[in-house]
Amino acid sequence: MKRPRRNHSATFKAKVALTAIRGELTLAQLAERFDIHPNQVAQWKDELLQRAAEVFATAADNRGPAPDLKALHAKIGQQALEIDFLAGALGRGNDASAKR
Repeated sequence: MKRPRRNHSATFKAKVALTAIRGELTLAQLAERFDIHPNQVAQWKDELLQRAAEVFATAADNRGPAPDLKALHAKIGQQALEIDFLAGALGRGNDASAKR
């Protein structure tokens, strides 16, 4: 009979991954100890090693490049002109709720 799918907490995953990194036990022994599949232990260990630098990253490192404000303002202006043009073409003067 299959075991129902389990969701493990982040602290449990970190505990298993740190134990695997220490290397005191084999993956099979860790899997038996924590009652999970050996492949899962290896996956969590690899993920921890790949993303360990994110723990020490500063807020400035996490932010992407600043958006180009000049291009954004130009886009806003273009859209405002298009809206005004379309409002005039539809015969709706300044009153946006006017009906034909």
